[in-house]
Amino acid sequence: MTQAVTVRRDGDTFQARLFWYHAARLLDPDSPVVRVGFETGPKSFDDIWVEYDAARSAVDHYGDPLRREHMQCKWHVTPGTYGYSHLVDPEFINANARSLLQRAREAQLAHAPQGCGVRFKLVTNWRLDRDDPLREMVGTRSGAMRLERLYGSVTDNSKAGAVRKAWREHLGIDEAELRLLARTLAFGEATDTLDGLRDQLDLLFAYVGLQRISANQSAFPYDDVVFQWMAQGRLEFDRAGFRAVCAREDLLGAARGGPWVFGVKSFEHAFDRLEERCHAVLDMIPSFDERYIRSDGDWETKLYPALRGFLLAAAKDQPRLRLALDAHVTLAFVAGSIINIKSGRQVELEQRSTGRRLWSADDAISDPSWPALVAETVELRSDQPDLAVALGLTHDVSADARRYCETALPSVGRLLILKPSSGSGAQSVTCGRHAFELADAATSAVRAVKADVIGIAHLFIAAPNAFTFFLGQRQTALGSVRLYEFDFDGGRGRSYMAALTLPFSKANA
Repeated sequence: MTQAVTVRRDGDTFQARLFWYHAARLLDPDSPVVRVGFETGPKSFDDIWVEYDAARSAVDHYGDPLRREHMQCKWHVTPGTYGYSHLVDPEFINANARSLLQRAREAQLAHAPQGCGVRFKLVTNWRLDRDDPLREMVGTRSGAMRLERLYGSVTDNSKAGAVRKAWREHLGIDEAELRLLARTLAFGEATDTLDGLRDQLDLLFAYVGLQRISANQSAFPYDDVVFQWMAQGRLEFDRAGFRAVCAREDLLGAARGGPWVFGVKSFEHAFDRLEERCHAVLDMIPSFDERYIRSDGDWETKLYPALRGFLLAAAKDQPRLRLALDAHVTLAFVAGSIINIKSGRQVELEQRSTGRRLWSADDAISDPSWPALVAETVELRSDQPDLAVALGLTHDVSADARRYCETALPSVGRLLILKPSSGSGAQSVTCGRHAFELADAATSAVRAVKADVIGIAHLFIAAPNAFTFFLGQRQTALGSVRLYEFDFDGGRGRSYMAALTLPFSKANA
């Protein structure tokens, strides 16, 4: 009984906190969110819905404006996975007769008959099973179904065909109808804990002017008040109505406002869309097919100029700048090279970990107990001019980098391996000041080895984006560098792909 109560309460808490995550943006006049609903809408996608201003909304993964999202929130107290067959099983959503897929089909027919403009999203802390065919068909950046993978085969005699066949037969529809439905489906993985979500809300509340709840208080009233509103029949909120109801509950405080946040994205967070909370966003997602860039030449001819123009405009009148970088390693480094260490700008970076924290070079007092950087140099080819640098802060990349150098980079003579003294790991970098100091140390280590090397430095980086940004600020000191992206998804052999070389002539144009 106790376990059942815990599951139910945690599920309600999860839903309530996601509601506040979206609804609080109704208090931000620059947010594209114009209406939010709770426990209303199409069945099984009625936990939360969000409506966007058509003129300012984000676009879906096919470039069409996203007008509305309907979300089904499913929280589990124990870790688990799911796959395509769960979507046709009513028990997966604790139902007796109608599966999640059947209810998605009903919602799509009612709200998105043409298969666009509306998204029906399952948000859960369970993960898609790594061995399930559905995992390969869901975009790891947007969470939306990738039709080209669902329809990657002609017949049913394949993994993709088995998924289509099971879904068609379960719904009693044809391929054309399934394609329209699949275009509206999305799956979000809630990687934060419930406490992590509360930490994110604290930052958001400070910005929009909602009363903050001290972290040392066990009770979080916001979890309950939305269910009280539901009992009163308050299920949908626009800007004016939401502000009024928050005022009646004495939830409004002083908005700090703070620095404008400028977002850069080459992928989409599961439920934290930058357009909902940033002053301006540079959206580079259309240039990528998931993690992979559509055209290698775009790094230099398209992405670098766009990023440079965006950041220079953002920093022009902002002595202290806040950046949210939901972006590839290469773009984080390039951002730092543009707002370099001599720019005269103080930069705060939103660093995602178990929650969302602000990192800057002055966010803490230096601590000698922080892990230092340990260097090791491996001789690969004594007669070759280039240097490879394997920077593994969050995980050790030395083996992958060495393998790539030995098979694909014959000009590399030495491999410099840099790791934290505590070992690579998600917690190896403690704060912005630590990241800043590690970037200094990495620069010094590279310069020491490059004193005997006449070629370029090939950078293989696994680190928080804040560190990579700070390292990019020192690009001039590093000299000529080439950046690489790793194939984490395994679609191209789980190896590296060359991205961008700096400096290049257009960089100084």
